[in-house]
Amino acid sequence: MTADDRQPALRTATLDEIAGRAPPGAETVTAVIQQTVRRDRVEDYERWLKKVVPIASRFPGHRGVNVIHPAAGSLQYTITIRFDSLAHAQDWFDSEARRRLIEEAQPLLEMEEKVETRSGLEFWFHPPAGQPPAKRYKQFLLTLSVIYPLTMLVPAVLHWLLAPVPVLSFHAVEHLIASAAVVGLMVYLIMPRYTRLMARWLYK
Repeated sequence: MTADDRQPALRTATLDEIAGRAPPGAETVTAVIQQTVRRDRVEDYERWLKKVVPIASRFPGHRGVNVIHPAAGSLQYTITIRFDSLAHAQDWFDSEARRRLIEEAQPLLEMEEKVETRSGLEFWFHPPAGQPPAKRYKQFLLTLSVIYPLTMLVPAVLHWLLAPVPVLSFHAVEHLIASAAVVGLMVYLIMPRYTRLMARWLYK
């Protein structure tokens, strides 16, 4: 944990005050960058990508980079960069390092890049290129099908695990831990994979 992440007020906060806080790191922010490369500069662009990824990873709050290569017949690359907060994402986009990198990439691109920033559910349900947005009722059903079993199973398992520790089994603390576990499983493990698995139905 860095000095920026520490919050001394938590040392004297009551259990109810802590239980009312949002779980740390729950709201991942994802920047989606689309870049169309000149046909004769693809190899140069691939080399440029290898430089960008490690530089981005050194910025505070960075949570990973994914590069989606073009489909057959296309020259459009999609890069997703995840941060733990909007402020950290903005630090990267406003940085001198990124400005220099974009200057280097400009001669390799067919047109100006497109950048969108999304968070939470909005990113999970962003359709692939050329697909219509997912209908709201499908987003609701898909999310409910994950939330329902998690909120049934996670609290029950944690209650059994935490019962021997009186401080952790206090209702407010146990509820906080269960909420953080559910959100963490949703954001980092289940939803990114589940939406890909159900994409054919979701965007039909």
